[in-house]
This record gives sequence, C-alpha cells and structure tokens, in this order.
Amino acid sequence: MHKPLPELGPHLSSAGVFLVLRRMRVPLIVLIVIFAVSVLGLSLMPGQDGEGRPHRMGLFDAFYFMSYTATTIGFGELPNEFTAAQRMWVTFAIFLSVIGWAYAIGSLLSLMQDSGFRHALARRSFTRAVRRMGEPFLLLVGYGNAARMLARSLDDMGRRFVVIDSMEGRVSGVELDSYRADAPAMLGDARDTGLLTLAGLGHLACVGVVALTGDDETNLYVAMTTALLRPELPVTARCSSRDVAERMRAFHVGEVVNPLDRFGDHLRILLRSPAAYQLMIWLTSAPGTPLPERFDRLPRGRWVVCGHDRYGDELSSDLRAEGLDVTVVHVSGGTVLAGDGDSAQVVDSGHVADAVAFVAATENDTTNLWLVEAAKRA
Repeated sequence: MHKPLPELGPHLSSAGVFLVLRRMRVPLIVLIVIFAVSVLGLSLMPGQDGEGRPHRMGLFDAFYFMSYTATTIGFGELPNEFTAAQRMWVTFAIFLSVIGWAYAIGSLLSLMQDSGFRHALARRSFTRAVRRMGEPFLLLVGYGNAARMLARSLDDMGRRFVVIDSMEGRVSGVELDSYRADAPAMLGDARDTGLLTLAGLGHLACVGVVALTGDDETNLYVAMTTALLRPELPVTARCSSRDVAERMRAFHVGEVVNPLDRFGDHLRILLRSPAAYQLMIWLTSAPGTPLPERFDRLPRGRWVVCGHDRYGDELSSDLRAEGLDVTVVHVSGGTVLAGDGDSAQVVDSGHVADAVAFVAATENDTTNLWLVEAAKRA
C-alpha cells in the first residue's frame, strides 16, 4: 500500500514569492515613504480657493492628485489653481517620485536577471506541471545520450516522463527535442531528496525510476532513496563499477545496467552469431524499427585493445573468454605502449598492422578518435 510522501511542493515552489518580497522590500518601502511625504507635504502647503481666499488641500485631494501624478497618468484635474508654494512642492515631489520609481524598476530588473529567481520560477512551473500529470509516467534522472534515446522511444510509444539533470544545456534540450507530449524537466542535483519528491517520486502516477547519470554515486543515491520512500517502484540504474552495482542490488534495484559489461556481452554475441545479434538488436529496438542489416562475422585472430583501467580490462576479459588472442595496449602521454602494468614497452606500427582488429577503449572520446586514426595509418 503506497503511503503518500510529505507534501514539499507548496513550501519549495513558493520560494520565488519570498525572494521577490525580500529583494523588493526596500524599494517598496522607499516608494511608500516618498508617496506619503509627497501627500503630507502637499496637504500642508498654503493654497487658495477659486475666490482667492486661503485654503489648504485636504489629504484625500492631495492623495488623489499625487496618485495620478506619481504614476505618470496626469489627468490634469485640479480642485483649485496652485500657488507658488504648492507648485514648488509638486515639482519636488515629481523629481522625488522619479528617483523612487527608477530605484524600484532597477531593482526589479536586477531581480529578473538573478539566477536564483529564475531557478525559483522554473521550479514552481516544474512542480505545477508534475502535479497536473494524470497519466502514468517515468522519472528519468539524467539526460545524456542514452536517456535521450530512451525518452524518444517512450514518446513514440505515448508514454510520459519527467527529467532531472544537473546540466543546464541538457535540461534546455528537453524542450528543443520537441516531444509529442510535454516533458517537465528540472535543473538540479538528483541527490536532493526534495527535488526527487518535486519530480514526482511520491506521485501516484509515477510507475518507475530510471537513473542514467554519468556518476555511479548519484545513481546509487537515487536507487537508495527510491527503495526507502517507494519500495514498490521498479528502478533501473546505470553503473560502471561492480562494487557500486552490488550496493544497488542490496536495495533490490530491478535492473543494474553496466555499459561495459553490456558492450562486452553484445560483442561476444556478435562473435558467435551475427544472425543472433541482428535479431537481438531488432527485438530490443523501439516499436516500428525496421530489421537492421546483418553484420559480417568478426575475424578471429589477434585483437589489439587500446585502453586502461576498467574499460580496457573489461573488454579484454570478454574477448579472452571467447578464446581470442588479445594484446592489451595502454596510452601514456601520447605514446602507445603494449603489455601489462610495468612491463609495458613501446609498440611500433607493425604490431597493429598484424592484428585482425583494433579497439579503442579509453575513457576519453578524443583519445579514442586519435587512436583509431593512428591504427589506420599503422
């Protein structure tokens, strides 16, 4: 039985209102003081009635006159012709009100450009959009390439989703991707439990959480928070570390996706049977995807895997499990080295030329491109 989470929306989404009150408090007080002094001073200035007898303007008449004067409406309605003293005071009040309005408008424009204020408005709009969602939706944490492809597939199937990401460019990209249905997106750290709640973790229509950020610790936090607050929700999380993956499974995460293991598994299937790999890709693609072309059978012989840390190690282990001869290659300071650990030695172009396949598996895409180009020239 799902228990509703504490209602954090009204408190967090009203931050913009309180920010306006804090920032505009002094300008508003200045305007009120200027208006009050102008009205009081005009009522005290000596005047005369239509017959030239001494007469002072009442507070209501002074308030009425300063209202349409200070707001630049200028009706021009006067109970009596002003005396020199009244004209002098009105001139002073006009310049004083111009200064007050300039200060208030400048403060308002500065507030509109404040990143905190814009973030508060975005959070308020995001909260309202999530509350209005009556259809089942998924909570996507992270909006990288994998999450974007998943979002496109969900949109093609008519499924709703909500996005959280810590990069402003990716959050803006949700709107630029032009999905069929509105996809609420919020900029923020997914390790903020309040933000996860605002994103619909406690919403009755939330049917699952997918954590696809590039940080394993963030994905672990999302999985732990979901398991504690909504244990009945299925969670799919990306993880590149085996240790973190075990922690996720301890919280009963439904699916832990290790991209390194997944790529290695796909490569092993392709080595064994290109037809089986073709069928697997087709069955796991979005609905309506045509049958992809069948890959040629990968050659068997000596493979060169250029990578280090877990990327190269994972891939070389999978290839060796298929009975292939694998040469592990490391990159250090732009020099290609071969071997394992401290026994690495410089490899000339002949070693790469004799290999049947070359794989660039470093953590840096630019380095991978450089390695592929260097291998082609070898």
